[in-house]
Amino acid sequence: MTADRSLIARLAAHESWANTADPSARTAPARRALLDRFERQVDPDGVLSPEERARRAGHARKAYFVRLALRSAQARRKAPGASDEAGRSSRPDENQPE
Repeated sequence: MTADRSLIARLAAHESWANTADPSARTAPARRALLDRFERQVDPDGVLSPEERARRAGHARKAYFVRLALRSAQARRKAPGASDEAGRSSRPDENQPE
C-alpha cells in the first residue's frame, strides 16, 4: 500500500540519520555537486578565474533559490483555501471565531 511504503521509507530515513555520526560529512558530496552545478552553469568552458567563477556561481545559486521561493508563493496563492492579500482565508467560515 502506498501509505505504508511512505511510512516505511520515512522510518528507514530516520533510523539511518540516527546512526549517522557526522551528518555534515554524509551530505558533503551532495552539497559539492550542487555548487559545482552553478559553477558549470556560469563558466561551462572553465575560462574564468576561480574568484570570478565563485562570485557568479553565488549569484546563480541565489537566483535559483529566489526563483523557487517565487514559484512556491505563486503555488500557495493558487492552492484551494489560500489566503487573500489581507490574510483572510478564501474558505467559508474559516475566519469566524469559534
